[in-house]
Amino acid sequence: MSSVFKVEINQGIAELVLAKPPVNALDSNEWLALAARIDELGADPEVRVLIVRAEGRGFCAGVDIKELDAHPERIVKVNAGNYATFKAIHRCRVPVIVAVHGFVLGGGIGMTGAADIVVASRCATFALPEVDRGAMGGGAHLQRLFPVQKVRHMFFTGEKVSAPDAMRYGFIERLVERDELPAAAREIAARIAAKSPAMIRIAKEALNGIEDGDLEAKYRWEQGFTLEAYTQPDSAETRRAFVEKRDTQF
Repeated sequence: MSSVFKVEINQGIAELVLAKPPVNALDSNEWLALAARIDELGADPEVRVLIVRAEGRGFCAGVDIKELDAHPERIVKVNAGNYATFKAIHRCRVPVIVAVHGFVLGGGIGMTGAADIVVASRCATFALPEVDRGAMGGGAHLQRLFPVQKVRHMFFTGEKVSAPDAMRYGFIERLVERDELPAAAREIAARIAAKSPAMIRIAKEALNGIEDGDLEAKYRWEQGFTLEAYTQPDSAETRRAFVEKRDTQF
């Protein structure tokens, strides 16, 4: 088992908990390991529903910017890990409930947007600060949560949206206090796990098939622009400024 997440399975409910302090920002190897574990859980006949949640200050701050600052060539591997993780959640053979708290950034948005059901703590905030990190990607998944113009405003400005404000957009199934979050996710998961596993798996595949467009293809398109962005001097400056905790200089 990876040291950055832990898994428990109980009565058909698998819980995968991100646990990489302080902010659950994953490096390239960790994203790939996370994707592989989610694929394994979806293929496990004992698993009827999957909960993804986190410990620490927030759900997920996305990729490890320090890794990319030191090794910009790893962007291809990071992209592969992100793609594999979001696909593993979206295409998982069982329903995936994502339970978020604190900051939901970058790759955290990808996981949330790929999920079937979202439960949120009142303290959760959603943002996609890719422009400020010299990257692209995540818009396809953000667009499963917010309407088009709101997505563009969030992407261009890096604006955070609080969970209470996000409720108006309809993607949050349940809004609870931080200490109530695991129980809220488990309650929904238990209702799903009590149903026919065969019927739920068929339903998941059917619902994916009637979506508007191909989520993975849209994200692949975005990732091409991430590679283009990384060829720009401004991209390197954003990462260096982040690591050095200073303002960018363009």
